[in-house]
Amino acid sequence: MKKVLDENTQGNTLTLEARESNSKKLYLESYGCAMNFSDSEIVASILADDGYNTTNIMEEADLVLVNTCSIRDKAEQTIRKRLEKFNAVKRINPKMKVGVLGCMAERLKEKFLEEEKIVDLVVGPDAYKDIPNLLKEVEEGRDAVNVILSKEETYGDISPVRLGGNGITAYVSITRGCDNMCTFCVVPFTRGRERSRDPHSILNEVNDLGEKGYKEITLLGQNVDSYLWYGGGLKKDFKNASAMQQATATDFSQLLAMVAEAQPQMRIRFSTSNPQDMGEDVLHVVAKYENVCNHIHLPVQSGSTRILKEMNRQHTREEYMKLIDRIWDIIPDCSISQDMIIGFPTETEEDHQETLSLMEYVKYSFGYMYKYSERPGTSAARKLEDDVPEETKSRRLTEIVNQQQKHSAIRTASFLGKTVKVLIEKESKKDKDEWSGRTEHNNVVVFPKEDYKAGDFVLVKINDCTTATLIGEAVGYS
Repeated sequence: MKKVLDENTQGNTLTLEARESNSKKLYLESYGCAMNFSDSEIVASILADDGYNTTNIMEEADLVLVNTCSIRDKAEQTIRKRLEKFNAVKRINPKMKVGVLGCMAERLKEKFLEEEKIVDLVVGPDAYKDIPNLLKEVEEGRDAVNVILSKEETYGDISPVRLGGNGITAYVSITRGCDNMCTFCVVPFTRGRERSRDPHSILNEVNDLGEKGYKEITLLGQNVDSYLWYGGGLKKDFKNASAMQQATATDFSQLLAMVAEAQPQMRIRFSTSNPQDMGEDVLHVVAKYENVCNHIHLPVQSGSTRILKEMNRQHTREEYMKLIDRIWDIIPDCSISQDMIIGFPTETEEDHQETLSLMEYVKYSFGYMYKYSERPGTSAARKLEDDVPEETKSRRLTEIVNQQQKHSAIRTASFLGKTVKVLIEKESKKDKDEWSGRTEHNNVVVFPKEDYKAGDFVLVKINDCTTATLIGEAVGYS
């Protein structure tokens, strides 16, 4: 079952082990980014305490919840189609309640109830603890909406259940919200201001996962590099900068080192990084600790400084390239992946060529590339005309994807003849007699099962490859 969903916005049905005392059934689907999946684990935990066991049979559910994404229009249209399906079932089973969670709920708010009348409750990303109360409102015939954004809520006191997972890899959320205000992005409006979670609660969750046998975690946030926890409280608790500086503070590099040392046998990943916030201290931690993976996802969005300024990105093309150079100075074998937006308003052919040339400079291991999709409420939607023709966007996207495939093939082929350490995650989709796992560089590797099992760290000699997959044979345990 897929866990990271933002690339294709495919739904994920989420289930967990039943509690005998629970009598109600919850069907939960998650769309969008890894943070949504993590949030769904929090929601399931809250509702498990309110008498709900999860089910993968939607028709038998008392409560159907869909955790939504607003990052692109296509994602919202997919969710609307699912809501139509849920309501068709609800007409047969009127006792079923349907709710919308997450970013789309935050963006549309009461419109779901007032105009579209296709859901019973609407819950924003910071209001999940209120779901049991909102369900009571529904039962009493009242509108049930809570889309109040918080400056404090991190759900650090909720122990997430691990839904539909493999018992090997897990997400650990460390920040919520975002302060960057990129002109194309809805996240600051749908997830609120940035706030960091207490490092002690993070370590407790990581250690608990270690005790349960998990082998890899991903520290998760809209922008993990800006993680900053003040021991005396949040930023707002301090009257001046001097008092804030004197308080005990933990930044992301320190947190990453703490997690790596707490679980030295566990692989540590982190996502997503923002170029202007990634300091050398983080790179030195990655280089120092063997269990911190040598892979950085570093969204660039465009190779044109002019377009980056229109996007309100806080870095230039030249600054980004210097950061890439510094990464490879400190972590010579680090793999780097990207996010790219194609056809942003006012993008010229020259801007597009600058993006292609930046890609040639970096030669990313892989990336996620999309045509620009205007999102209501964003600064770009208010101030910039979506003036790049659709056929131009499509052509440029094809060129970007082709460039990335060429570079992915180069990066993948560089492992031929080498022996790599692989964490076995699951059975290969294409061949039930093969395992599928990943290297620390985030390369997918397939190889014959033999006597190995999921969760094993295995040394695999690479004999062949495709653009995206390494193919080899196990030569022993790591």
